[in-house]
Formats: sequence, C-alpha cells, structure tokens
Amino acid sequence: MSFEKIYKLLGTDADDLLKHKCRTVKRDQLHLPSPTFIEGVFLPSNRNVQVLRSLAAIYRHGRLKDTGYISILPIDQGIEHTAGASFAPNPMYFDPENIIKLALEGGCNAVASTFGNLAMLSRKYAHKIPFLVKLNHNELLTYPTKYNQIMFGSVEGAWNLGATAVGATIYFGSEESSRQIIEVSEAFERAHELGMACVLWCYTRNNGYKKDQVNYETAADITGQANHLGATIQADILKQKLPETNGGFTAIGFSKSDPRMYTELSSSHPIDLCRYQVINGYMGRAGLINSGGESKGATDLAEAVKSAVINKRAGGTGLILGRKAFQRPFEEGVELLNLVQDVYLSSEITIA
Repeated sequence: MSFEKIYKLLGTDADDLLKHKCRTVKRDQLHLPSPTFIEGVFLPSNRNVQVLRSLAAIYRHGRLKDTGYISILPIDQGIEHTAGASFAPNPMYFDPENIIKLALEGGCNAVASTFGNLAMLSRKYAHKIPFLVKLNHNELLTYPTKYNQIMFGSVEGAWNLGATAVGATIYFGSEESSRQIIEVSEAFERAHELGMACVLWCYTRNNGYKKDQVNYETAADITGQANHLGATIQADILKQKLPETNGGFTAIGFSKSDPRMYTELSSSHPIDLCRYQVINGYMGRAGLINSGGESKGATDLAEAVKSAVINKRAGGTGLILGRKAFQRPFEEGVELLNLVQDVYLSSEITIA
C-alpha cells in the first residue's frame, strides 16, 4: 500500500497523527523495534536459548519478518464472545483450518487461538506458522454473566501441540485478579522453562473504573500500570487496548499517581497516550502490541490503519487484529491484514 493511500484512509486525522512530535518521553529513550531487537533486548536477559529461538521464529516470520514489528491474528472469540456471535458474519471460521489459512495468507507473524483450534491442525501447520496458544478464557455460559479468566489447558499441552508461544489474559483490577496473577506467573515461568515465548493480554476490568459516564478501563494511566505488571511477570510481549482517555487514578481517587504522569510523561494526544503504555513496558523492552478492536463494517480499514499509525509512532511493536479481519470475506480479511502491515513497512511513517 502506498503512503498516499494510508494518508487518505486517515482522513482528517492524517496531519495530526503523521506530523505529531512527541514532547514527553523522547524516542531515543526507548528500546525500539529493529531487526536486532532480540539480540539487543532479550539476549542479556534470563530467557534461555530455546525462548530466544521461539521469539526469533515469531519476529522472523511473515511480511514483517526481520523488521522488529509483528502482526498477529488472534481468534479466540469462539470462547470469549461465543462462537455463534463471532462467526455468524463468516461461518467458514467455525472450521479452525480457515483461521490458520487466514493468518498464513495474511502474512502474519503468528496465529493466536484456543487449544482446540490449534491442536486440531497442529501436525499440518505448526511447522508452517508460529502457534500462540491462549491458555485461559472467560466463558459466557454462566448466568448471570461473570467475567473471570480460567485455565483451559496446561503449558505442557501447548508445548506438545507444537506451540511457539503461549498467551494469557489477566483482568487487572478485577475481583479475581490476584488468583489470575499467580496462575499466569506460574504458567509463564513453566513456558519459559520449556522454551516458549509468553504474551500477556494486560486488560483492566472493574465496574468502579467507570465514573461520570467515562470508562477509565482504557485510561493511559491505568492500562500503563497494567502493562508494567505484565512486564513484571516476565511477559515477552504485552497486548493492550489503545488508550482512549487518561486520569483514571485521579478521577476515581485510588492507587497512587504523580501530576507529572499527565504532563511530562503524557498528554492528551493519542500517540502520547500510547507512548505512556510503551514506557511502562520497560521503555519498550517488553514490546507493546495494541488490539484492533471490534468490527464496525465500513470504517474498519480506516480504523485499523489509524491504530497501526498510533502504535508505530508511539514506539509500539505491532497490532494483534482479529475481528476486523475474520468478520469479513476471506480475501478482504487478507487485504486488511496487509494494509496494517504496510504501515509498519512504510519508511515514511516514523517514530514520533
């Protein structure tokens, strides 16, 4: 995709996003994606040789290989959002083989999905594209609905089906967060022992985070701290929703904050808000991939490109985009994934 097409898709936001200069944390303080990111960041760490090999398998696969950026297709919504609701727009994805084919055709670095989906096709595809097995989920059959991530399999089970990496979600701030932190920390420790990379969905969830009709679950200060906790339990890659606001700590009146968090370390600009998420992942050592969000139809291409531009210019590592890709015809899904990847391949889109 040409830079001109990216510019056009950004619409009235183009100049604001592409010309923004970050005056908070400077880019030279960050550990930015590059072809030598693994050697520069993870080689001095405690990760063993097998983990380094697994990270290399992810970073050196697909259209973004050897750039330091990653594009992951995540399809675990069959559990998280019910299979019917997720796949009704495109029933072919009830068959997990089509999930893997979309990731392959879309040039992704890895495919992230459930134990069942990846195990069913592991002998056919585990050597063709890195598998990222999601260890835990929130199931939606309990009534009334509850929001609680529980384990659906073991780390050993993921290793046995040929996984390159494991992923998990923690609902930081939720009633069950303490148990989830302990479970996922232990799972990641075991996964690293077995040589697999670890990706953490650093989500925040608490009804108390909503005040005066503002949902602070996506506030930069709260999500940034969630990222910092994720890096603390040694996640190699952090997945986070793009911040939509800031000042959650001060608006709700909990935890601890410093006024400089909202002035010197961030601003109201979306790129600066995202950079605050990046710096909380050890200044980018634990790379930030932002989620693509729900599918809204006609605006999906523009929204996906906008998210990619914000993430890249903030110093992030890539996008993990699912619904916008699989809830549309197969070829259009491939096109959307490629559009996002083109943002990271464009030399004209630089770090702010």
